[in-house]
Amino acid sequence: MKTSQRTCSSAKSSLGRSFLPALALVAGAVPLSAGAQAGKAVFIDKGTVESAKTHTLFMGADISVGQEKELFAVKDVVGSAWVIQRGGQQKVVSTKGGPLNIRITPALKLTETSATIADLRSVRGYTEANDPEVLRTRSLAQTAVQNADFHAALNQAIAIQNGTIAAAQISAKYPSAGGPGAPGPGQTAPNISKALQSAQQGVNSAAGGVGSDYSMGGREARSQGYDGVEVEFEISSARPLRSPYVVTMTRFHPAGTKEGTVQNLVYAKSIDPIDSRPVKVHFVEGGLPFNFDLIDFQLHVYNQGVEVATNVSSKRVELTRDEAFEYVKMEYLGAHKGETLPAMAVMGNLPADLSAHLANGSYADTFYVRVSKDGLALEPYSDTACTKRIGDPYLMSVVRTIRFKPALELGKPVEGTAAVNLNQLAM
Repeated sequence: MKTSQRTCSSAKSSLGRSFLPALALVAGAVPLSAGAQAGKAVFIDKGTVESAKTHTLFMGADISVGQEKELFAVKDVVGSAWVIQRGGQQKVVSTKGGPLNIRITPALKLTETSATIADLRSVRGYTEANDPEVLRTRSLAQTAVQNADFHAALNQAIAIQNGTIAAAQISAKYPSAGGPGAPGPGQTAPNISKALQSAQQGVNSAAGGVGSDYSMGGREARSQGYDGVEVEFEISSARPLRSPYVVTMTRFHPAGTKEGTVQNLVYAKSIDPIDSRPVKVHFVEGGLPFNFDLIDFQLHVYNQGVEVATNVSSKRVELTRDEAFEYVKMEYLGAHKGETLPAMAVMGNLPADLSAHLANGSYADTFYVRVSKDGLALEPYSDTACTKRIGDPYLMSVVRTIRFKPALELGKPVEGTAAVNLNQLAM
């Protein structure tokens, strides 16, 4: 039989325990964010009031893509292409390589990082190739070129009639104004009147040729209807997002299909780094059928592959640090029924000056913490047997801010020991 790492003597914690009955409503076997699943500790600066809402519980989305039967979790987005990790290496997967298989798994997630979305707008729009304004601009440019050519022909024909240039020149460039044996300077040419009439008609046609069809060289360039979703919003985050990207999920009804037909489009786009200053984001996602009906639109924000909560996230609930810890413990116990595992640091409220101590080389060694069955730190020791207590008051204060997944023995929480290296904790 496996045994948990209960190498220290038993002792009751002097810290109080708090329960959160309301969280039992969401205490099913729902995945946490990638950081929590991997057992990485997540910390916030000391000084936060215990009753302050420091964490956000929300319904997010785990995304996997692939071009074959095998799907891989998305780690990043470059431009509008997905980045996965395959065989220990990152690989860019683009729709240009063919149709993609995409799996979206709703997941309840807990995070400390939350971005603010303002003035979110998602409406039917046009891609550039189908935008009426773009088509009109191109048509006007084409018409201007044609108009210039006709004016040149008219001016040169008039010049010939006035005898200011050789008829042979205009005859060579514009055969309709003359031909073999065209008259020389100062002579009368029977075809000059035809050239004048043709050129003038061309000028008039070019001037009036821009209509609702936006004629381009004789080819109709009419917009075929909405074929994209225009997305616009402002985003900011108190915690900097170094490598953010957004994923949109659009539900739509294709024009001409049976009533009740609904299809989905998933679109990804990398955006510039985000901080506390609001930044405006605008793009048009294409790939939708002409004249579709927009049914629903969702916006998800990720940073370095980990989803970030926003004020538009679904089923968003703000929690205090203690409430978040209770939720983490319930999820942990539910996911490891019958297992025997050691205690593990999961979250904390570390002092702001700890980084300076670590940068100076202090507290570089791994030490051991006696952890109660409630996941609370008791005492730090320098040995695994917990016989050599560390009497450093500062270290003691740091340890007491850390919360742990409790040790498990056959799925039951018990007192245990956790190895801690402050340099390896994510702060």
